[in-house]
Amino acid sequence: SIWDSEKEEYFFSVVDVVGALTDSKIPRNYWSDLKRKLKQEGSELHENIVQLKLKSSKDGKSYLTDTLDTKGVLRLIESIPSPKAEPFKIWLANVGNDRINEVFDPEIAVNRAVNYYRNKGYTDEWIKARLIGIVDRFKLTDVWKSGGITKKVRCF
Repeated sequence: SIWDSEKEEYFFSVVDVVGALTDSKIPRNYWSDLKRKLKQEGSELHENIVQLKLKSSKDGKSYLTDTLDTKGVLRLIESIPSPKAEPFKIWLANVGNDRINEVFDPEIAVNRAVNYYRNKGYTDEWIKARLIGIVDRFKLTDVWKSGGITKKVRCF
C-alpha cells in the first residue's frame, strides 16, 4: 500500500489483493482477466484504478502498478469468487446492514460510538465531552453556513 498525501487516502496494489484472496499462481493474469470481465459487465471499478509506482518485493525496484483506494478494494473483494474472499464479503454485508439500520434509528450509531470509546478505555466523562464537542461543532458550522460561509478552508 501507499499513502497519497494529496488525496489523504491509502492505495493498495490490486495484484497483491488478488494474490491474497485467490489460489492463482499468477495473480497478475487473474487480475487482467477479472478486469476485462468487470468492464464487460459494466462495472465502474476499472475506472477507479490509479497507476502508482510501488516497490516490487522481487527486485526492490519501483513499477507502475494498478492500485485502488479502500472503497475500490472493498468493491474488488466483492467481485472475487473465492472462499478466501467470503469472510470479507460477510463482514461487508454486516457493516452495510448496520449502517442501514442506523439510518432508520440514529441512536444505534450513537451507541456504537459510545461503546467504541468505552472499549478504547475512555471514561464516561470524556465520552460525554467528546459528544458535546461534536454537537457544538455542528452548531458552529450551522452558524457559519447561515452567515454565507460555505467553503472549506485548511488551517494548516
